Amino acid sequence: MASSKPRQYDLILLGATGYTGKLCAEYITKSLPTDLKWAVSGRSYERLSAVVEEIKSFNPDRIQPAVEVATLTLDDSRSLAQKSRLILNTVGPYFRYSSPVVQACAENGTHYLDVTGELPWVYEMIEKYDDVAKANNAIIIPEIGFESAPSDLLAWSLATLIKDKFSLATKEIIASVHEIRSQPSGGTLATVVGILDHYSLRELRKASAPWALSPVAGPRSPTQVPLATKLLGVRKQLQLGTLTTSITASANVAIVQRTWGLLGGPKSYGPNFQYHEYLRVKNSLAGAIIHFALALGLFALAIPPLRWLCQYAAHHVYAPGQGARKEVTAGECFELRAVAEADQDSPKPKMAMGKFRYDGGIYYLTGIFLAEAAMVLLKDDELTKKLGGGLLTPAMLGRPFIDRLKNAGVVLECRIMPDQ
Repeated sequence: MASSKPRQYDLILLGATGYTGKLCAEYITKSLPTDLKWAVSGRSYERLSAVVEEIKSFNPDRIQPAVEVATLTLDDSRSLAQKSRLILNTVGPYFRYSSPVVQACAENGTHYLDVTGELPWVYEMIEKYDDVAKANNAIIIPEIGFESAPSDLLAWSLATLIKDKFSLATKEIIASVHEIRSQPSGGTLATVVGILDHYSLRELRKASAPWALSPVAGPRSPTQVPLATKLLGVRKQLQLGTLTTSITASANVAIVQRTWGLLGGPKSYGPNFQYHEYLRVKNSLAGAIIHFALALGLFALAIPPLRWLCQYAAHHVYAPGQGARKEVTAGECFELRAVAEADQDSPKPKMAMGKFRYDGGIYYLTGIFLAEAAMVLLKDDELTKKLGGGLLTPAMLGRPFIDRLKNAGVVLECRIMPDQ
């Protein structure tokens, strides 16, 4: 049951000693209001204190975070949720550690944000705690990092533009990862190779089914995917180029589909809406090679001995909590482009094009997403009242979130394309 008592903190950051958590703590220190009441939490007082001392140099005049020693048991999670208005969670793999945190936040009316990309876990959390969170006005938003905020925000922006300009629904959005330069962290690698140890193939198929995360049934007449895409994983799109299978597409598509449902399904983006996401490649041969390599990799992970070998190898690239050095990540970037087609009975429907781009460390961007989304929830009482509670998506934070991201260095722009 949610308590009406004043909370000790505005936010608590879980996992501040990990790779993503430390970057998020750095961004909070540099960029969020200096009177923010916050804390960092983890298992080791010594390691947390070292992080606090390290980030203090970025802004010594601000209120420094308190230290809350806690494990991710349900009792400790409830204690943290009762102390704070909002929890930022960077502790993964989420399927292994973070279910008690979601439960505690849902029960106590505490807002919650994380940066998972673990689709079956998100499906599980929706099934278990969506109604509880609604009852207690707790806004729970998973996947508000590199996965799946760019896709969700860009899709929302394009569909909104078409509706505002032409009073038309959107029939299809095709997105592609146009450019990415990044290295995975140890936590990401541990999640990728470990998730099949936790969920059965049946559970994975159920969570990955089309529109599985949407609270309302999806369109009955999906857009026809070209035969070459089905067979070889390759698709050509005039504005986006040659495209192939993207390893992050399934999680991103599911979140976009949930947003469609949360906004009213057919009344939001449109009754025939479809979203597809790919990776841009130089040519069809490269696309086919990547497609089959990913398929082979997933097959290998499904076989326990091979999966254990992958786990061993991943641990020796970066252990969980580790990642690339700052001088390496300075040259990173990410750009997602998308083309949206209006739902018109016309040989030349209205179209819009958009892009999301960030130049800098991708895991630092994830910290930006968390911190700026937190500020929307902490400061925009009108929006939080409108949203109520439940397991929501990044795009539900709408224009206030996008405006804050732009002020933080993100480029998100959309335009109507000239008539062909």
